[in-house]
Amino acid sequence: MNREKHSFPVGLTILSIIVLIGLGVMIYRYINGIGAISNLSDGRPWGLWISFDLYCGVALAAGGFTLAAVVYIFRLEKYHPVVRPAVMTALLGYLLVILALLVDLGQPWYIWHAMIDWNIHSPLFEVAICVMTYTAVLALEFSPAVFEKLNWNVPLRVIRAIQIPLVIAGIALSTLHQSSLGSMLMLMPYTVHPLWYSPILPILFFVSAVAVGPAMVIFESTLSSKAFSHKLDISILSGLAKAIPYILGVYLLLKLIDLAVAGEIGLIFTAYPQNLLWWAEIIIGVVSPIILFSIQELRKNRKAVFWTSVLVIIGLMLNRFNVSILAMTMRPGYAYFPSWMEFAISAGLVADALLVIWLAYRFLPIAHHEETTSVKAS
Repeated sequence: MNREKHSFPVGLTILSIIVLIGLGVMIYRYINGIGAISNLSDGRPWGLWISFDLYCGVALAAGGFTLAAVVYIFRLEKYHPVVRPAVMTALLGYLLVILALLVDLGQPWYIWHAMIDWNIHSPLFEVAICVMTYTAVLALEFSPAVFEKLNWNVPLRVIRAIQIPLVIAGIALSTLHQSSLGSMLMLMPYTVHPLWYSPILPILFFVSAVAVGPAMVIFESTLSSKAFSHKLDISILSGLAKAIPYILGVYLLLKLIDLAVAGEIGLIFTAYPQNLLWWAEIIIGVVSPIILFSIQELRKNRKAVFWTSVLVIIGLMLNRFNVSILAMTMRPGYAYFPSWMEFAISAGLVADALLVIWLAYRFLPIAHHEETTSVKAS
């Protein structure tokens, strides 16, 4: 008897264990308070969850609005096969941001008050409204996959009729809050290190998010093709890779000009050890991908395209960690390193997303037929 056919995959078992550990810690947090599971203090404004789950999570979900704009606004139908996976990844990214905030907030049951207690002078108000609204927009953009599976033709026709307005709304909302996360850091001129603090921080946040969007699509599409036996045309991956150096080039130029205008360009050589963090994010996530993705032969190699996209993602994460936690000034007498339970919650949320992606590919029409190839069982 073939028992392997009915066995639970090892990878899913590991993910399920991580999810359960994270869920247990979250329950413990809600029973005993945030202080029982974290090393947070009054020495800094936030910790791991904000830097990883919010600042990195929102940026890494940028593939949703960038690919939607490319296909539905600029009419580049070549990239249509990757729109639905990109929107799904973006939706999960935003749901995880919301879940992380529910853990991080001291009184999470008040999270919905942003809808009724408007503080229009606060960047956080704009972030809250845009995240909630854009999550709803992403859910509507992704809903055709569910309606197709259930054969619900009427709601499917409705969503398709309003698809372009939805895409435009998603682009506007995502543009607003990708940049407003940078605006929030502008409120801390004496806390954020001069290598990262800038009046154009909102623009830098937006441009870097646009750059990482295609990289995340390459990353997710490559992994899903391995896991679910569908193969995306290399020309799609190559086309996405070709656009990234131009966006990263604009980003690098903006950063260097900003430092030069501020008279702080010399800090990249003298501000030890923060300058090492700056050079790490620039070399790993900007300069190296610009060089590698500019090589035509490399863009035709699936593995090379995948691993170069990983460099872009690492560089984006380094930037968000640098600007929001690693290079931030702490109050004298305080120290911070995340507890294992803080890591457990973040790992549990990521594992949640991976399990949902597996279920979506298994039961919903995520991969288009034109990108699917049959694979014989060995």
